[in-house]
Amino acid sequence: MARLVVIPETFTMVNFDHARLVELAEEVAGRVGIPADLEVRVEIDEGSPLGRTKLASVDPVTLWMQGGALENPKVPRTLSDRSVRDVFARLLFRANDRLAPGFAEAPPDDDLTLQQHTAWDTYAVGRSERLGYNPSRQRRLYHFRNRHGFSDVADAVFDRLWSADGLSWADLEAACAETAAGREPAPA
Repeated sequence: MARLVVIPETFTMVNFDHARLVELAEEVAGRVGIPADLEVRVEIDEGSPLGRTKLASVDPVTLWMQGGALENPKVPRTLSDRSVRDVFARLLFRANDRLAPGFAEAPPDDDLTLQQHTAWDTYAVGRSERLGYNPSRQRRLYHFRNRHGFSDVADAVFDRLWSADGLSWADLEAACAETAAGREPAPA
């Protein structure tokens, strides 16, 4: 099992249980297949109620997130097991991808287009669903449509990415090119 380091060790602005957070993160890392010899560093900005997350680095694997990403939406400032699993599975699948040879050509996250980022998230979240986690497929589909177009082509690409395993960066680029080609021109 990967070694997890969660920062901060003591939460003062939110009611997060550090031990429970580490337990959930270790569970997800094991199920996603993060190599046991890797250290995964998790940096949480507990002062922000917003939900931004990102894979900050793969050397070492570093996940950065605002506290709101891990909160129970019905009980603010309280840790949500479901949110932790959803966020960690998505980011750790992406970290695993970046460590694989098939993703060697992928640009840094900050250089990804919105379409590339959304396609990659779709691929990652679809795999997390197959692990038994419960991401909102409809929410992800709507987000994908906003970035790739509301079309039959975009829906078909979404379905392929959602149910795929073993894709490479070239496959994700091809998916983005397919949705771009399938968009109808805007009315004049």
